[in-house]
Amino acid sequence: MAGGRIDPWSSEQSQDYARIIEQFGLGSVDVSSLPNPGMLHRRGIVFAHRDLDVVLGCMKRSEPFGVLTGLMPSGRMHLGHSMVIDQVKWFQEQGADITVTVADLEALATRDTSLETGRKTAIEEYIMNYAALGLDPENTNVYFQSSRPEVQRLAFTLGRRTNLSEFEAIYGFEGDTNLAHVQAPLVQVGDIIHPQLEEFGGLRPIVVPVGIDQDPHLRLTRGIAGKTHWFNVKPRSKGGVTIALSVQDGNQNALGMIGGKVDVESRKTLFNRIMAAISPLGYSDLIANHKHGTLVIPGANIADIASIRMCLLALEREMGGMGLMPPCSTYHRFAVGLTGDKMSSSQPETTIFMDESFEDLERKIKRSFSGGQPTIEEHRRIGGDCSKDVAFQYLQFFFERDDNALLEIKSEYESGRMLAGEMKQVCIDKAWEWLQGLSERREMWSDRLDEFLAPDAL
Repeated sequence: MAGGRIDPWSSEQSQDYARIIEQFGLGSVDVSSLPNPGMLHRRGIVFAHRDLDVVLGCMKRSEPFGVLTGLMPSGRMHLGHSMVIDQVKWFQEQGADITVTVADLEALATRDTSLETGRKTAIEEYIMNYAALGLDPENTNVYFQSSRPEVQRLAFTLGRRTNLSEFEAIYGFEGDTNLAHVQAPLVQVGDIIHPQLEEFGGLRPIVVPVGIDQDPHLRLTRGIAGKTHWFNVKPRSKGGVTIALSVQDGNQNALGMIGGKVDVESRKTLFNRIMAAISPLGYSDLIANHKHGTLVIPGANIADIASIRMCLLALEREMGGMGLMPPCSTYHRFAVGLTGDKMSSSQPETTIFMDESFEDLERKIKRSFSGGQPTIEEHRRIGGDCSKDVAFQYLQFFFERDDNALLEIKSEYESGRMLAGEMKQVCIDKAWEWLQGLSERREMWSDRLDEFLAPDAL
């Protein structure tokens, strides 16, 4: 993080999560509000969100919602990548449809990975492991940026809603920034938004689970989606909710502005349509101000805003607007690399790969950063520090799914009864068991990967 910004391309990672939540206006995850919380939720590893309550409402009411995740088809898949798939799988189990972006155009532009190589890597390395990690092909659609022109069209259309100043503020871009880097976030905006298009599932909330380093892309996308809205929905300080018209180039006639002036009859017709659109929500008291273009709903509250917005976005689409729901998102903590640095495919000693041999696995974990004391005597007396011990953290993030077993290991280590070498051996055993299970499931899926591909990816 530099100058108060999160850099999605940086090799450094801020671990000050409380400050990140406050600085970037994130919500904290309340585990008690989640149905069947997953391991990463229970352990506080998924720690923050934007509009997760919108998705939880869909789960509660059995309404459709989707998940968008993506992969960069360069390098080998490692443990860090599995954290996102763990969350995607949880959303899928709660009823989500899954869209997976293969960022082959971005890999071509920023990493010089050919489209052919990108496709091969995506399917044989990533999709194979996604299947082994438990994604269900029944409602998973993997597509390639290069073969879905709707994404690029959307990127260009929505690109008119932002400018270089906003990119400088969000990403810290400067005059010497490579233009491929400027282009890549706009294509990601297209990736994140396009599952709402009618041909890809239609209007519904889309949630994007990411590491906190990817939040700039979500902020950009949410900001751009908000600028397209014809109807803004905001809470009132005195209670209730206000719907306000957003008159823009291209929608003036539709919103009752004829020749730069309010046309009262057009406005009345429009407000009748707005009231009809939200009528299923059952509000009896509505206060319209045709001249100022506002409709107050005194009986609504903040929790109702998502439902009101969904009705209005559907109306906006009927009237010729884009009708885009800003994406929801969840954020997970980083698992530290084996060496204490960031995990990276380009630095093999920092991580464990999905096809790691036992010899390499054992060597890496034995060399990993330890929270043990310098001598056995001191360790027995003081105990180990789990917050610094990489082997313990890998059990916590990946390999030990039993919460009680993890607490027992923590207690043994912190009391000094378990030594650092013993902690590493527990991690090695659990990790190897996990990798062997993954390998067996890869074998099961090896000739069925086409089931995960969207029609335009076959």
